[in-house]
Amino acid sequence: MEFIMQDHIRASLGEAKTALDNLLANPQALASVEAAAQAIIGALESGGRVFSCGNGGSMCDAMHFAEELTGRYRDNRRGMAAIAISDPSHISCVGNDYGYDEIFARYLESHARAGDVLIGLSTSGNSRNVIRAAEVARELGVKVVILTGRAGAKLEPLADVYVNTPGGSYADRVQELHIKVLHILIELTERHFFPENY
Repeated sequence: MEFIMQDHIRASLGEAKTALDNLLANPQALASVEAAAQAIIGALESGGRVFSCGNGGSMCDAMHFAEELTGRYRDNRRGMAAIAISDPSHISCVGNDYGYDEIFARYLESHARAGDVLIGLSTSGNSRNVIRAAEVARELGVKVVILTGRAGAKLEPLADVYVNTPGGSYADRVQELHIKVLHILIELTERHFFPENY
């Protein structure tokens, strides 16, 4: 059993390495990550905020992203304005009264302003509540950055920046690439505002 398990461990890590190598070799994807960082930096420079949202593991990634901007990533520095749309009372209220598709859109309608940025995570690129969030964000003048794992998804035409990180047949590999991209976005933002930390 031990040898079989280790075969699966090696295979899993090999799949993850292949997905990362493919991302590294994709100039369009790397350019979109750079554009996403520029959008975040631009919003924060002008006094705006960064909102993030997603479902399931993508919500966890959205929360992870926001807390490392408001808290810290590597070294000490002042907090930056980032909010993950993850408040259970808001989600249950809006989900009950308006439907689950509206949970992120309604939050943006209440809090977001022109010049802010939305980071929407959807491994399929077709999450209906992230689509609604992107639609409302565009109406408000909020820049839309989408992280997904699929080209040609419904979110693509709604995005100002579309970061596509295909990871294979399942969401887990895409999510692993998303957390790498999110960490890079945090680092690039820190390097801009706090170069002394690097």
